[in-house]
Amino acid sequence: MTTSIKDVALLAGVSVATVSRVLGNGPVSAALRAKVEAAVAQSGYRPNLSARRLRSQHTHTIGLIVSDIRNPFFTSVSRAVEDVAYRSGMRVILCNTDENPDKEAMYLRLMQEERVSGVIFAATRATADSLDVAGLGFPVVMIDRAGPSARCDAVLLDNRTAAAELVDHLIGRGYRRIGGLFGNTSSTGAERHAGFQEAMERAGLAAAARFVAPSAEAAQAAVAGWLREAGAPEALIASNGLLLLGAVKAVRAAGIAVPGELALAGFDNDSWTELADPGMTVIEQPVDEIGRAAMEMLLERLQQPERPLRKVVLAGRLVARGSSRTRN
Repeated sequence: MTTSIKDVALLAGVSVATVSRVLGNGPVSAALRAKVEAAVAQSGYRPNLSARRLRSQHTHTIGLIVSDIRNPFFTSVSRAVEDVAYRSGMRVILCNTDENPDKEAMYLRLMQEERVSGVIFAATRATADSLDVAGLGFPVVMIDRAGPSARCDAVLLDNRTAAAELVDHLIGRGYRRIGGLFGNTSSTGAERHAGFQEAMERAGLAAAARFVAPSAEAAQAAVAGWLREAGAPEALIASNGLLLLGAVKAVRAAGIAVPGELALAGFDNDSWTELADPGMTVIEQPVDEIGRAAMEMLLERLQQPERPLRKVVLAGRLVARGSSRTRN
């Protein structure tokens, strides 16, 4: 038989209203709280969280919507978000969109139905550009990417500077015919392409670029075809860890020596990039700082809804390894 809140009240010898205040962290004496909590434990009562959400504007739950949870970048950011949320007494609903605007729209509707307190969101370029934050009913903090019309707080990497730093690094190592592989769904890929192109033009070099779906499989197919073409790159930059992994697979399948025949560099200091032979040169993103800053920013927004919008732009760190050794 299902235990009700009335059963708990009867067992504790208090009113139903008192039980409700205890369950909702309302003002009651320590003695009453202990008595009710003991009755809850004895009866096995489980509160109806859905009903409670309907009665409250504060669910102590936040949504975290990312594009690909298999991407180690988002795995690490999610962990940092959850750490801060847990310490703040907040729960996290994690959603994966596969860079699909339809899934993004579905999960935003879910967040509304769940009456979350706020959302941390890594949106596609299409969704970020058209997002109506005011109409959602909760604050949003963008991470990793943000469209020009997004009216919300954001925590981002300085993508242009980081991409330009990779180009300058390769040029300094003697490479001139440098290609760039970029994701085609997010503002991040576009910003990194812009930094790549600016740095190449500054050096008086042609900026050859390809845009692909942000997956290792798409990158592998694109690089395999590119390397068979006349005038193929002598060095290649990949704009995220999955694209870099796909590039490495394509190069190895083709029997191409790295860096003897092709230098490689990219973004995201995933564990495999250090273990690969040779190690991969990468831009290391401050993933823990991104996750912590986003969650702390969301908490600040909940406490001060009218404060000015903020955009935090963080710097990456170049980690030079064997894949971009000086050209002979």
